[in-house]
Amino acid sequence: MNARFQPAAAGATVASPTTTPPTGAAADLLARPAPGQLFSCRLPTEWGDFDLHGLIDEQTGQEHAAMSLGRIDDGAPVLTRMHSECLTGDTLYSLKCDCGAQLQAGLRAIAEAGRGVLLYLRQEGRGIGLVNKIRAYALQQAGADTVEANRLLGLPDDARDYAVAADMLRRLGVHQVRLLTNNPAKVDALGRLGIEVVERVPLHTPTNPHNEGYLQTKSRRMGHYGPDDLG
Repeated sequence: MNARFQPAAAGATVASPTTTPPTGAAADLLARPAPGQLFSCRLPTEWGDFDLHGLIDEQTGQEHAAMSLGRIDDGAPVLTRMHSECLTGDTLYSLKCDCGAQLQAGLRAIAEAGRGVLLYLRQEGRGIGLVNKIRAYALQQAGADTVEANRLLGLPDDARDYAVAADMLRRLGVHQVRLLTNNPAKVDALGRLGIEVVERVPLHTPTNPHNEGYLQTKSRRMGHYGPDDLG
């Protein structure tokens, strides 16, 4: 039988519980997180129960995350998605890009495989940041495409750095991947960083009238594979 809570009488002194100082892993959780230190917990989602991992990039101080499912440190190639943060697409449900749809499709593919990892990299707007991304969107609204808008602002077409992705994969015990991507630059980047991409797995999602031009520009001007890509 559950005992019901009885509030203390007015003026009464409530004894503080005795706390035993934590040791081991529990003590690590209470310490200030150090750059490069990986922290993990369980994260239930509509696609299944994932393990959520997070660390602070030793070079930039930026926080990045990963979601893994199943045993991924057994040496076999791991189905992997490197997803760059997109506040507008992932959180605000923008139709201007395919980011939110790809995030969900990546998690769904990993869940269906029963094993894999999705890296969530804090590189908003292909690495130019949220405010610059909004500035670029305003230029696109005036007629520029996504590449032209960045260049008009004096910004690179793609400023992302995948070193932290390779570092997180190694910390998770992953050295070979089956990479979910339409972007050949991600394949090349991981290879240069010491992660072997044994297969590129296409990740296409349905288009809409708001993102068709954007996706065509990525294919035509940035070398991304289009919807007819079969891997």
